[in-house]
Amino acid sequence: MSAPGKHVRLTPIRVPDTLVVHEIYASVQGESSFAGVPCTFVRLTGCNLRCTYCDTPQAFFGGTRRQRADVLRDALTMDTPLVELTGGEPLLQPGALPLMRELADAGKTVLLETSGERDVSGVDARVHRIVDLKTPSSGEHARIRWENLEHLGVRDEIKFVLGSRDDYQWMRSVITEHRLARRVGHLLVSCVFGSLAAKDVVAWMMEDKVPARFQLQMHKYIWEPSAQGV
Repeated sequence: MSAPGKHVRLTPIRVPDTLVVHEIYASVQGESSFAGVPCTFVRLTGCNLRCTYCDTPQAFFGGTRRQRADVLRDALTMDTPLVELTGGEPLLQPGALPLMRELADAGKTVLLETSGERDVSGVDARVHRIVDLKTPSSGEHARIRWENLEHLGVRDEIKFVLGSRDDYQWMRSVITEHRLARRVGHLLVSCVFGSLAAKDVVAWMMEDKVPARFQLQMHKYIWEPSAQGV
């Protein structure tokens, strides 16, 4: 409590106005329920996880620090119906939250690709959150923030990347235990590229009647699997 007659100086809340950006480019969405739709990707630098199957380690470091207004301008200039924030892990950067809000204000359908380790509760309600629940073979499944499930709804999607039969069995248990099919709009299942046969996973899902959507990483079949910026 301040003394009578004295003015209290309030410190203004400063909205983060810069982001470290690895790349911005337009392509087609390669995964999720939006697969095949033209999309602008804003790939932010940095990730605090080290998944065994990571296919974007180039985004761990480097990048360019840019004004958020300039990132917004460049993303809108691409003129695609979708804009996705990805990484790395975009939620490591505080400026990602206002950027997603501004993209939604501009009329874009906004997607967020996140590892599931960061708190998603502050993400604008208009954003489609695509949350990766890390499977045991990732080496990072102990980092899952299970509290995030309480904040997800029908606009959101949960992704499982499978590297083994054990991963598949773990996924089935998690879907059942947490009633995930009732929580989100889509459950997505894919394979670690080149490590697990898609036909085997599809056969397991059909046999067990798993309430999920199988997907391939479309961009890895259109272009070379290691291609960047596509």
